[in-house]
Amino acid sequence: MNGLLMDTVWMTHRRLKVVVHQPGYLVITLVQPVIWLFLFGSLFKKIVELPGFGASSYLDYLVPGIVVMNALSFNSWAGMGALEEIERGTFNRFLITPVSRSAIMNCAVVEYALSTVVQSLIIVALGRAGGAQYPGGAAGLAVLITAAVLLGVIFSALSNTFGLLVRRRETIIALNTFLLLPLTFLSSAFMSWNLMPRWMCDIAVFNPVNWALTAGRTALGDAPDRWTVLTRCGGLAALAALAVLLSLRCFRTYQKSV
Repeated sequence: MNGLLMDTVWMTHRRLKVVVHQPGYLVITLVQPVIWLFLFGSLFKKIVELPGFGASSYLDYLVPGIVVMNALSFNSWAGMGALEEIERGTFNRFLITPVSRSAIMNCAVVEYALSTVVQSLIIVALGRAGGAQYPGGAAGLAVLITAAVLLGVIFSALSNTFGLLVRRRETIIALNTFLLLPLTFLSSAFMSWNLMPRWMCDIAVFNPVNWALTAGRTALGDAPDRWTVLTRCGGLAALAALAVLLSLRCFRTYQKSV
């Protein structure tokens, strides 16, 4: 276990050095979420006046939605990195070293998770600068970011799995395009649960994106329901573990093929 942990730390450090030398990448990926934050925040700010919306400020309501949506969008591209590693022969070179095979795959997930934390903090800070309030304080924000990271782990691990299976950029791009908007809009990211059509609410119950949103918004409330937070985060953690195990199994299949 210690060997796996140290190998994962070393491999993650290798990937983070690339991010540090290219900080513009994280900034560029934040452009769209920031536009959505202030564009939607201004465009729909009066929607809270609808009976039953359940929030006094749309920006307060929107910030968790943007944090979670960004985690989904950003982590879904992890498979592109796996493809680059395959094309450059990096994976094959690591296979002849004593480094843990699990660390080779886990480091990408950890790197994306750490990047998600940084991006989420920036979005939260921008929301606060725009006037958003967070009654749940630091603990509530920690839950929101944790839920976003867990959601990100699910989709970064799945993206790595698809990258190893299909080995085509076009397929990953098509898959991300297919999943991003449906998963986002079949949740309470932009619209209150009380005002959504019944059929959308029925689907959202099984949507992990909505689990992250529910956990984050509940924790940021004046009187958080701990059971709701724990069950939603627990469900995300279970799915994240399954996704990581699937990616590791897929990597072992790839290892046997080379």
